[in-house]
Amino acid sequence: MVTIEKVDQVTLELLQAMLHLVPQLTHSNPPPTPEELDALVHSPCSTLFVAREAATGNILGMATLVVYRVPTGLRGYIEDVVVDEHARGQGVGEALTKACLNAAKKAGAPQVGLTSHPGRVAANVLYRKMGFEQRNTNVYRYVFKKGRG
Repeated sequence: MVTIEKVDQVTLELLQAMLHLVPQLTHSNPPPTPEELDALVHSPCSTLFVAREAATGNILGMATLVVYRVPTGLRGYIEDVVVDEHARGQGVGEALTKACLNAAKKAGAPQVGLTSHPGRVAANVLYRKMGFEQRNTNVYRYVFKKGRG
């Protein structure tokens, strides 16, 4: 059993959970500093959710919903969904994603997007099962490097 909560303050427990979870999500970016995590938690555009094991209260996973306005409307986007490797396959990712979807709907976003690496087979199966549709699009990224405009 898992409970989902919206994070409203940075705690030592949350910082420790980030140190444990972020490396399971990516090796390209380090976990956030306390200042970066505080900025995320207090941003009007971002909502951080954590999943807790009901029996122990331990943080098992996290997900971030970003809602922002562009000229063509309100956008919702789910980022950085990660579930501890020992808790996968138990509905934690689905519960986090549902919390993000509910918050986006409440905020008035007409749709929600996300990306998932093709190698994350279980996550991709979950998103399709939940009703996400794969888009026919190209995803680009520009990386700023020293000396490059």
